[in-house]
Amino acid sequence: MNIRIYRYGSQFRGARIISAAGFTITNEVHAGMTPTTSQRHIAGWLLAVCALVFAMVVLGGVTRLTHSGLSIVEWKPLVGTIPPLTHTDWLELFEKYKLTPEYQHINTGMDLAGFQGIFWLEYFHRLLGRAIGLVFLLPFLYFLIRKQIERPLMPKLVTMFVLGGLQGLMGWLMVASGLVDLPRVSPYRLTAHLGLALLIYGYILWVALGLLWPTPAIADATAGRLRGHGRGVTSLIVITILAGGFVAGTRAGFAFNDWPWMHGRLIPEGLYAMSPLWADFFENIATVQFHHRLLAYLLALMIPAWWWLARRQVLDGTTRQLFHLLLAMLVVQILLGITTLLYFVPIPLAAAHQAGAMMLFTFALLLNHRLRR
Repeated sequence: MNIRIYRYGSQFRGARIISAAGFTITNEVHAGMTPTTSQRHIAGWLLAVCALVFAMVVLGGVTRLTHSGLSIVEWKPLVGTIPPLTHTDWLELFEKYKLTPEYQHINTGMDLAGFQGIFWLEYFHRLLGRAIGLVFLLPFLYFLIRKQIERPLMPKLVTMFVLGGLQGLMGWLMVASGLVDLPRVSPYRLTAHLGLALLIYGYILWVALGLLWPTPAIADATAGRLRGHGRGVTSLIVITILAGGFVAGTRAGFAFNDWPWMHGRLIPEGLYAMSPLWADFFENIATVQFHHRLLAYLLALMIPAWWWLARRQVLDGTTRQLFHLLLAMLVVQILLGITTLLYFVPIPLAAAHQAGAMMLFTFALLLNHRLRR
């Protein structure tokens, strides 16, 4: 017979049970220690920052798809907050854009109205980045002055701030790569920019969850059976998203627009044809899209396997629902990926596919947090 003792915080509630012959006492952590009011407020602030980073990733994808990312040719973190206010300001910016490879090779003859159309999307993308900085910095100073930030949390918050600054720099380095010679950004820098966004989002989310649920929600004996598989699934999700960054950077999504074949072949023509071989993995359109598909197929196997393994464990309702949501999100994401490809990457579907990747990553992180030691 198994008798569970549910622990709330540091105290036990329920009858005192003495182990005797024929009885096994299981100590199961049912709910974490109750967070303080300050911890809840700080967690809410960090989750708001996460939501903005999520939106930033999706908007960045739309900016790339609309070819708006190279419309602003200067990086002015402070002065650049103010948009063009006069006709003269617009003409000055337009003349600078005319000197770029994108205008000279792709948008030759574009008028001022067309330039304004691509300018505003990139402007709002950068403005959202600056807004994230303010939404992070101002509450941080407030909590700091009120002495509500506990000492172990301080280095984590500083790390978030530093990563945010590096992301702004990485974003400009990405744009700068498309202002010289070729009218497109480097797929390496684009993927690095995306990967750093994932790191920032995941790190902030993890810290926020730690404030809301200081102790694991699942008994370690149960969680241990699921933890290793969860790390593998989450790592594969990240790798698949980064592979998607190279698909975007090389515009591989506009090639091989059939499924499950690639131009009628299971193995596409031109696979591993580029030299050196390491460059083929990141620059050959056929290889880049083929690998992205393979990674998606692996996820289609690993996530259902993790879900099936979880079905056989004793889990609380929230954790079990998260497993269902992860599986459902996988189905939605695969359908979005296929339809985006078949319809030649329409912007709404492509943006939804990028948002779906972030949701899949989010559910995986939530589950890993609940299963942590």
